[in-house]
Amino acid sequence: MKALFIGGTGTISMAITRLLAENPDWELYLLNRGSRSAELPANISVISGDINNEAEISAKLGDMQFDCVCDFIGFVPTQLERDYRLFKNRTRQFMYISSASAYQKPLSDYRITEGTPLANPYWEYSRNKIACEEYLMKMYRENGFPVTIIRPSHTYDERSVPLGVHGDMGSWQVVKRMLEGKPVIIHGDGTSLWTMTHNSDFAKAFVGLMGNLHAIGESFQITSDESLTWNQIYKAIADALGVELKPYYVPSDFLHAVGKYDFAGSLIGDKANSVVFDNTKLKRAVPGFTATVRFDQGMRKAVEYVLAHPEYQQEDKEFDEWCDKVIAALEKAKAEIIG
Repeated sequence: MKALFIGGTGTISMAITRLLAENPDWELYLLNRGSRSAELPANISVISGDINNEAEISAKLGDMQFDCVCDFIGFVPTQLERDYRLFKNRTRQFMYISSASAYQKPLSDYRITEGTPLANPYWEYSRNKIACEEYLMKMYRENGFPVTIIRPSHTYDERSVPLGVHGDMGSWQVVKRMLEGKPVIIHGDGTSLWTMTHNSDFAKAFVGLMGNLHAIGESFQITSDESLTWNQIYKAIADALGVELKPYYVPSDFLHAVGKYDFAGSLIGDKANSVVFDNTKLKRAVPGFTATVRFDQGMRKAVEYVLAHPEYQQEDKEFDEWCDKVIAALEKAKAEIIG
């Protein structure tokens, strides 16, 4: 069988690419600009080009036909309209990577299934994902376009440490604060529930949905079944670093009010909510699937990798100073109230 990935080298897609390269049943093509081609398995074919140049890509594809096409980098409906024009007569299945952040906020039930309403008034990113889903399902209903919607939640790999509160430059500055013995900001009181999924586990489920007749016209969330509090998440990271965790708890709405960072979307519209994913539907479609990388195990590998690779240690002095400022202001307010 033949597959085409639009993208194919990101956190989620690279794990799928590597797994699929080991599967003799699949012949895989990647359509991208070739920025990480050196990291790809040798038996992967790369079609170099900009997907936004529709005429060029159509010419490069020629009369190629695929059993599965997946877009990992579609964020707004116009991009999916382009995909529909390019692939409506070229594939037996079109898989779209949406987002679990699209689920209703605030939640009416912390247990999330594929039937949970889609509505996120806090995050434009999520609303755009919802609009993309709606367009694709319209094409499925009206024109028989063979769509499968995939909703990942917080998926990570060895190249970064997943966190709740960080700056624009990623999570390294928070890791650095831990190593320096400084307090790190945790939103709320750290007791809300969250789910972290290693990209290798995500890949297993995703490949099981490729070419799967039970997946056409359906949506699936792919996550681990492990639920963690944010306190447990940060403690696992500190343990992997071999340091003491010094948490400093700040209400999410306060962080949003005083931060220049997108805490309205990333916290209020996502991580500040307790979520537990029910993957029953996925497991019916992919019998035998289970996520096997426990978070503390994944964090030990991620911390080891990041510490050994300076290119993933991007400092963010502005965020570091902002954290100190927030903590100092709250401590001052506390002292004034206590008298």
